[in-house]
Amino acid sequence: MDNDDLPIGTVLSRRDVLKLLGLGSAAALMASCAPGMIETITPIATDISATSIEAPISTTATSVSIPVPACVVRPEMTEGPYFVDEMLNRSDIRVDPSDGVKSSGAPLDLTFNVSQVNSNGCAVLSNAQVDIWHCDAFGVYSDVENARGKKFLRGYQITDANGGAKFVTVYPGWYPGRTVHIHFKIRINGYDFTSQLFFDDAFTDQVYLQEPYSQRGERNVRNDRDGIYGNGGSQLLLDVIQNGSGYSAVFDIGLQI
Repeated sequence: MDNDDLPIGTVLSRRDVLKLLGLGSAAALMASCAPGMIETITPIATDISATSIEAPISTTATSVSIPVPACVVRPEMTEGPYFVDEMLNRSDIRVDPSDGVKSSGAPLDLTFNVSQVNSNGCAVLSNAQVDIWHCDAFGVYSDVENARGKKFLRGYQITDANGGAKFVTVYPGWYPGRTVHIHFKIRINGYDFTSQLFFDDAFTDQVYLQEPYSQRGERNVRNDRDGIYGNGGSQLLLDVIQNGSGYSAVFDIGLQI
């Protein structure tokens, strides 16, 4: 049974971002170049013989550098039924303030780098509120259903001068009907963007060999069977790395405000 609503919004590809910035189709076709710059080749005809129209035309190439946005536009997705606007301004969201109990599970350091897409490319977005919320290692969300009054694994941070917002949490568990994910919401000056973060299935399999995840048995939905992931989830995959006894991940996102 799927416990979340249908996905919303559209996926903006790199081509879409280039169109948004007014770059031509030639630039869009070259979007696979190195990040930061696009190089287009412009043929220039020279030295056409005046005595023979069959004389070959020699060409030289000039390189024209076109800026490519460093930020990445991501798809918006459903908020789901478990968002509660707790207004908990904290970086470490593992502890439940009601009783001081820390959620068990592998530590996960999660950093957001938030930018705004504009006509000049990308601009760091400071003073934006980034909320995250997700289930614990046993698939339970706080402050809903049987966990009302609890506030574990919920909180927000304000992006700093570099657009960064950092959280300390645990690797999320799973619950029936959904693949493994973290919800997030970014708000600034009345603008609201909501989406979800996902995890590589093979990586999750390794994490779930540990306690307490291993107590729950095999999960019943993976990424390829999750209807919400199927609507752009591959653009929301976290690149998680080992970090001591836990894990860490950095997520870059550009917003079209």
